[in-house]
Amino acid sequence: MDYSDWSKQRSKELYPGQNGRLQAEWTLTDTKLLDSVILSTPPLNAIPIIFVPGIMGSNLCDLGNRPVWLLNSVKGVPLRLAVEWAKRSAGERQEILHPERTKVYPGGAVPKNSMGSEQHFQRRGWGEVSEASYHKFLLWLEKKMNWERNPANWEDFSHSSITESIGVGERMVRKLPLGLVMKMSGLPEIAETGHAVDPVTSDELLKRSKSSFPVYAFGYNWLASNQDAAGALKTRIEKIITENNVGAIKCKQVILVSHSMGGLVARACSQLPEMDKKIVGIVHGVMPATGAAVAYRRCKVGMRDEDFGAGLVIGSNGREVTAVFAQSPGALQLLPSEDYGVKWMQVADPRGKIIVSLPEIDPYKEIYLERRKWWGLIREEWLSPEGGMPIQWRDFVVNIRIAQEFHRALKGKYHKRTYVFYGGGPAKKSFSKILWRIAKGIAPTEPGTAPPIASIPSMANGDLRTDGSNGLFVGGRTETRAVNNVAATTVVSIETSHWVLHCGGHDSSGDGTVPSSSGQSPRKNNKLNILQQFELDAIQHEPAYRDYPLAQQVTYYAITKLAANADLK
Repeated sequence: MDYSDWSKQRSKELYPGQNGRLQAEWTLTDTKLLDSVILSTPPLNAIPIIFVPGIMGSNLCDLGNRPVWLLNSVKGVPLRLAVEWAKRSAGERQEILHPERTKVYPGGAVPKNSMGSEQHFQRRGWGEVSEASYHKFLLWLEKKMNWERNPANWEDFSHSSITESIGVGERMVRKLPLGLVMKMSGLPEIAETGHAVDPVTSDELLKRSKSSFPVYAFGYNWLASNQDAAGALKTRIEKIITENNVGAIKCKQVILVSHSMGGLVARACSQLPEMDKKIVGIVHGVMPATGAAVAYRRCKVGMRDEDFGAGLVIGSNGREVTAVFAQSPGALQLLPSEDYGVKWMQVADPRGKIIVSLPEIDPYKEIYLERRKWWGLIREEWLSPEGGMPIQWRDFVVNIRIAQEFHRALKGKYHKRTYVFYGGGPAKKSFSKILWRIAKGIAPTEPGTAPPIASIPSMANGDLRTDGSNGLFVGGRTETRAVNNVAATTVVSIETSHWVLHCGGHDSSGDGTVPSSSGQSPRKNNKLNILQQFELDAIQHEPAYRDYPLAQQVTYYAITKLAANADLK
């Protein structure tokens, strides 16, 4: 074929029909037109990519199929969800968001895009996951992995030996040779301290070019245990392999890409029987590999002082967060596990001296199931919010035990081909530890005798006052006082106390939710299976895939490396 005369040829591409057979379409032309028709064959192997979202990233409905958690986008954010849930009381949250009263809702928004019909995206599960958080990335990934067939033309990979000048209007068909070490644009040379990035080779690109990569999404009920979600993911993987293994197309394995808690789901799924063979590998983004201390903090004081906007949805105060967390094994599985480390919950006196450091060994017994003391995870009265459907302490205990069993079963376990990226850098954006600071309060009108500081750690829940926001008060009461200013005298309501306890702010690097100590733990706990682990500065947790090109490029790199290890026999 003389490609310099390409303009005289007519090109059509074969594609698999619904039955998997290759087919092509074109319009009949006049018999006087004798131009050649070139039929190009697409890859006959399929390696589906399945995206597993984080907590609260899947759409949910009630058992009557009415949406209760719908993450459709309005100007890039789930505005309608935010408006709806900002008005919800703790009782309403408890009644609605219960794992046994909810299920995945598949009818969320899907793209209206030339890359596929709405039905096409619905079949791929995109309506199950947050449009606001994920669709932009999923569309980017679909195009990146499937748009151009010839690896010599993949714009992200280059080598001086295949760089040629192409004139205007010309089409150059290039062939990528074996044995080249390729340069990938936007990829750092160092993944994390002490670990260089393993480069992509032309051999790997040529192997990847033998497959197509349809992008799917997997929504799951994030209120239920992640072990349940892992079982559902196993079923979905098997279904996707079957539907892609038809006619001329062969499919044996999938690649998983996870966000946040979705990483726990994907890891648990990979440990189920036969799944290590059906999963080529996994890419984990901002995964709380050993948990996140912020989950404890939110149960105690909510999110108002951490992120006001997100707090309106997730829970502005501890009452609102506890109402959902306590009845949700999946949410409780985000708490620090035994692998997280010790002494991450601390109490400091007014001079900054640490007087309590827990856990010493077991966070479940020492913190989460502490029923009496104020620093325990749950205030028992918050299990029965007004207007809710209360659970009992014993129900909460069962859920904590489910979380503990899940943590222990997953300890140090990763798929044999795992790639990771996490938030790091010098900025303090996350909570590695939770520090309660004791300070003098506003003296009560009737002061009485202030209890000694040494007695505060052993005080019961009933000995401190709190409305669930960041401030626990020892002694005193709510008082009204007159405040004089130039214009007038104003009467204000204040909380008086002998002592006040505040929960401290960010103390470590991370992504705003997961501290780098948890994000980077996969390599520490399983060096053999972690093929590459990236520390990314200035990354935020929720929009990690949507808004950060470097995170996207790292994911693209990892998928390319994994594709070269797929079983195509």
